[in-house]
Amino acid sequence: MMIDFKPQRNKEKKPGLYRCGWMLSAMGGGLFLLLLGCFFVFNPPAHPPSLAVDASARTIEPKPAIVSTVSSAADPKKEIVEKMIEPGETASHLFSSCLLVPEIYALDDACRKVFPLTRLRAGQPCRIHLTDGAFEKFVYEIDAQDQLEITRGDAGFEVKKIPIAYATEEEVVRAVIRSSLFGAVAEAGEAADLAVALAGIFAWDVDFIRDIREGDSFSVLVEKRLRDGKFATYGRILAAEFRNQGETYRAYLFTDEKGSPAYYNEEGKSLRKAFLKAPLAFSRISSGFTQRRFHPVLKTYRPHPAIDYAAPTGTPIHTVADGVVIQKAFNKYNGNYVRLRHNNSFETLYNHMSRFASGLRVGSRVSQGQTIGHVGATGLATGPHLDFRLYKNGTPINPLTIRAIASAPVSSKRFAEFQALVKSCNPRLEADSAVRIGALDRNTDAKPEPL
Repeated sequence: MMIDFKPQRNKEKKPGLYRCGWMLSAMGGGLFLLLLGCFFVFNPPAHPPSLAVDASARTIEPKPAIVSTVSSAADPKKEIVEKMIEPGETASHLFSSCLLVPEIYALDDACRKVFPLTRLRAGQPCRIHLTDGAFEKFVYEIDAQDQLEITRGDAGFEVKKIPIAYATEEEVVRAVIRSSLFGAVAEAGEAADLAVALAGIFAWDVDFIRDIREGDSFSVLVEKRLRDGKFATYGRILAAEFRNQGETYRAYLFTDEKGSPAYYNEEGKSLRKAFLKAPLAFSRISSGFTQRRFHPVLKTYRPHPAIDYAAPTGTPIHTVADGVVIQKAFNKYNGNYVRLRHNNSFETLYNHMSRFASGLRVGSRVSQGQTIGHVGATGLATGPHLDFRLYKNGTPINPLTIRAIASAPVSSKRFAEFQALVKSCNPRLEADSAVRIGALDRNTDAKPEPL
């Protein structure tokens, strides 16, 4: 039997002794830290660099947020936001970044009697003036004549409708027609508004749908309105000449005894007639007045006691004479239509409209040249056009053959004054010139008539 003489190690641990050693070590370390802390509390360092604060540094090197605040208080930030009113944009959207909701309601209330904010139109320019991001003033272009101005004061919002200040030049514009009146005006470097205004003056004598020929010409003495030295819009046409198929027509703006401006020819006769030549300014006749026409929808021959004017959908339709709306309705044949009574003898009918003019209703009085609707293809129609009919004592008559009856001429008392006007205008129509007449005083009675 083998006997191992290696001493046996005692693997049994003495937990109590070891635990006491660690506890004494921890207590000793804690006591040392406590004594060290007390020493620094009662004997602080003379200059602890990590906690040193230079009081003057707060003024010399302030935080960025404080710089912005101080700068704004000493020198307020002024901004002007220029923009166009966007489709569907309301006052709430427009002012949401610079006014609180209760302020927007107060602003809306303040505007109601002067110009309701619900009448803001898409495409019109406006300016919002801000001071430090807060609302100060709002300017909105209502039309070519007036603007809305809203300012914020101590007592609330001040709302004003003020006339737009223009400087005005009188200028002669002339051109020869090669294809159309619009084309000739564009070639002369002018806007389409001038063509529309010119056609409106001679609408009783010249049918701009059927009568225009290549080689026709015009000369116009017109006011041009300037803002900040730049062209803004047209004012009044003071005199005009139109040569059509060898005939010369002239028009002179003159104010009658009642104070109403109107156009007269060289003899003092009014250019205004009882009926316009046509209810559309520019279009073409697609079907004439006849007792036998092949209907493109019904595929049969039948009377067509009307004039059809083909034009794009949405083209404005004008009443040919003063009158009263006696019908405004829809049926499957005429589509949207309007019937007007002009006097005891005459009525007119306008068919196939895409839509009626805003505010038009049965019983409404309309003026010659007023827009009553827009071209469409409602009812029995193969394409957009206006079916125009004229009745005398209930019987349809051809609108193209009606004899025009002129309005009253210049009175004998003022005829000499009118002749002096004609004599001063004629040389200017015949020779190209431009005369600056200075800033327009909108507070006088001589306000320019809008085109």
